[in-house]
Amino acid sequence: MREWPGNWHAEQSPNQAAGSGEVNEGYVSLVAKKVFAAALFAATALTSTMASAETLFGALTKAYQLNSTLNYNRAGVRVTDENVPLAKSGYRPTVGATGSIDYSSTEGSTRLTTGGFGVQINQMLFDGFQTRNNVRAAEAQVRASQESLRNQEQNTLFDAASAYMDVIRDRQIAVLTERNLQFLTEQARAARSRFEVGEGTRTDVAQADASRLLAIAQLSAARAQAATSEATYQQVIGDAPGKLQPGQPLSKMLPKSMDSAVAMAAAEHPAIIATQHLVDSSAFAVKSAEGAALPGVTANAGVSRNYRNTEGGIGLSDGTYNSASIGATLTIPIYTGGAVSARVRQSKESLGQARIQVDVTRDQVRQAVVSAWSQYVSARENVSANSEQVAAQELALNGVIEERNVGQRTTLDVLDAQADVISAQIDLVGSQRDVVVASYAIVSAMGELTAERLGLQVAIQRPQEHYDAVKNKLGGFKTPDGR
Repeated sequence: MREWPGNWHAEQSPNQAAGSGEVNEGYVSLVAKKVFAAALFAATALTSTMASAETLFGALTKAYQLNSTLNYNRAGVRVTDENVPLAKSGYRPTVGATGSIDYSSTEGSTRLTTGGFGVQINQMLFDGFQTRNNVRAAEAQVRASQESLRNQEQNTLFDAASAYMDVIRDRQIAVLTERNLQFLTEQARAARSRFEVGEGTRTDVAQADASRLLAIAQLSAARAQAATSEATYQQVIGDAPGKLQPGQPLSKMLPKSMDSAVAMAAAEHPAIIATQHLVDSSAFAVKSAEGAALPGVTANAGVSRNYRNTEGGIGLSDGTYNSASIGATLTIPIYTGGAVSARVRQSKESLGQARIQVDVTRDQVRQAVVSAWSQYVSARENVSANSEQVAAQELALNGVIEERNVGQRTTLDVLDAQADVISAQIDLVGSQRDVVVASYAIVSAMGELTAERLGLQVAIQRPQEHYDAVKNKLGGFKTPDGR
C-alpha cells in the first residue's frame, strides 16, 4: 500500500467518540476552536521534523535551476545570440584558397601535366545598407529573446508555486477524506450495534454503510489526485516533493491597488517589452528588404601560381608563372521578377503585425492582472468565511449527534451533517491555496516575479554575458563554455 505523508492513521477523534455516545460539551468547544485548525495542516507534517521540510522558496530555487523547459528556452536565447555575428559577417571579407593538378595523355605518347594554386579575397563595399540593417534587426531579436526568457522564468516560478500549493492542498484533502472515512466507519459500526440491540433500524445501517462506501471511493480519488499533483510538482520543479511547509502569500510585494498593479505591468512586463523589440526588428527588416533594390559594389583580389609541363611533344608555354588580379564589381538590379518588391511588402505587413502584437500582449497582461487581483481578493474573503463555516458545521454536527443519541435525529441527519463538515473543510483548504497562488499570479502579471525580487539563493542566469562573449567573435568553433 502506498505510504502517504502526514498522520493517516490518527487516533480516534472526538467526533468518533461521539458516535459511540461519549460526547460532552468540552469536546464540542475543543473541536470548534482547535481540532480542525490542526487537521488542515496535518499533511505537511507540522512536527519537530519541520525544520528539514521543503519550503516554497526552496522549491522555487530548484525550479529556477532544474526546470527542463526553462533550460530549453535559455539554450534558445544562446542560439538567437549567434544571429548577430552571422549578420556582422556581411561586413567582413571572405578569403578562399584553391588548388588543382591535372594529368592527361594523348595518342603519340604526349603527356601534359598542369597545376596551380591561388588565394581569392572578396570584400563587400556597398550592399544597399542590407548588412547594417540586418545587424540591427538581429540585435533587436536578441533583446526580444532576453525579455521572452525573463517572462518564461516568471511563468516557471509561478507554475512552481502553483504545483507546490497543489500538493499541499491535495495532501490535506486526502488526510481529511481519510478522517471522514474513519468517522463514517465508526458511525456504521455504531448503527449496526444499535440495530442489534433494537434501538435502530435496518435503514440506518444501510445508510451508514452507503456513506462509508462512498467515502472509500472519495479517499481513492483524493489519493490519486495527490499523486497527480506530486507528478506535476516533479515535472515543474525537477525533484520529487517530500514534506512541504505551508506556503505564504507575497503580500509585501503587492501594490496598494489594482490600478497600480496594472500601471506597473504595462511599464515593466517582459512580454510587452519583448514585443516592442520585435517591432524594432521588423522595422529594420523592412529597410534591409528595400536595400536589395539598390546597387551593390564588391571588391575582389587574388594571386595564383600555375605550372605546366609537356612530355613527348613541344610545349611552348611550359614552366611556372605567377598571376595577380584586383577589381571591383558593380551590380545594379533592374528587374528581379517581382521578388524584391514582394519581400518588401511582406516585411511591411510583418511590421504591422508586430505592432498589433504589442497591443494584444498589453491587453493580455492587463487581463491577467485584473483576474489575479480579483481572485486574490475573493480568496482572502473565502478563507475568513470558510473558517467560520468549518467551526459552525462542526458544532452543528456534534449537536446532531447528541440529538440522535436521544432519539431526536436519525442516522441520516448525522451523515448529512458530516458531509457538510468535510465539504467546508475542503473549501477552506482550497481557499487557503488560492490566496497564495493568486498573490504569485499578481506579481507574475506585473512582471516582478523574478529570482532577484524573491531573494532566491541561486546563481542568477544572465544571458547578456553569453551575448557579449559571441557578438564580435571572428571565428572559432567552441562555444563560450568550452564545448
